[in-house]
Amino acid sequence: MKATVNVYELQELIAAGSISLIDVLLPEDFAMRHIPGSGNACVYEMVFLDRIAECVPDRDAAIIVYDESGETLTARTAKGKLEHAGYRNVAILEGGLQAWLAAGYPLEPAVTADLSAAVVDDGMYILDVERSVVEWSGRNINNRHHGRIQISAGEVVLENGRPKAGRFVLDMNAITNLDLQDEGWRSMLLRHLTSEDFFDVEHFPEVTFELRGAAAIAACTPGTPNMEITGLLTIKDSAHAISFPAIVAAQEDGSIKAQATCSFDRTLWNVCYGSGKMYERLGMHLVNDVVSVDVFIIARMPGTAAC
Repeated sequence: MKATVNVYELQELIAAGSISLIDVLLPEDFAMRHIPGSGNACVYEMVFLDRIAECVPDRDAAIIVYDESGETLTARTAKGKLEHAGYRNVAILEGGLQAWLAAGYPLEPAVTADLSAAVVDDGMYILDVERSVVEWSGRNINNRHHGRIQISAGEVVLENGRPKAGRFVLDMNAITNLDLQDEGWRSMLLRHLTSEDFFDVEHFPEVTFELRGAAAIAACTPGTPNMEITGLLTIKDSAHAISFPAIVAAQEDGSIKAQATCSFDRTLWNVCYGSGKMYERLGMHLVNDVVSVDVFIIARMPGTAAC
């Protein structure tokens, strides 16, 4: 068999009953629509080859695999895995399911669900503070420490499907450390972070971020940032503009999720302890100026429940 077949060749092979046709996409996608007569073995799952062995135990059988578009690595990865496992007669459907549809061939089931991306309404969304997470990371040449900071409140306004405005509040009294196992060392680090040396939490118990807008990132793909977020970050008595890329995604339940990693120079916000540009001969007390924050948030319109 050739390395690829087109939809017309596939139709002839199906009519002749001479091939095993395998949809290598997610089971939920297969349940909503697939080429008649095909089986399903999701190439993203660790049990992919086990599923294939159940459907096609004969390593000499003719197999055709297909994905959604034929333009990604999905079907090619499936073909490679099958050949590595000893299957000797594997081909890919050119153009995948989309080519089959474009040729006017039928699907199972005959009436399918809408597979378009989830959308959300414009308006105010309130942060789910129990499920949203902010993680911090600081380091020097010898060590790296990381932990979490509790989000106490937050909201975001969507307009035309993009974040337009919002405000997020971090409770600096709730800063934690996750890497030090010894309670004594962990307590010492947290006392240091909350002291005047770093965040002076007694006088500045909150860090705030005011979202001022978001611009779409061109040519993004799923799993890469699709928005450039801009806003005003306030730490202690200093406020500066900041921008960073983020993934913002609508969910089927009407909520929105966002994920971002932001690195910034802490000394611009008067967090100067251990900075080599502020102090001299620091020795083991030298701390990198740049810190990183990983953010994962979930937000919902008021009155809607979490799933």
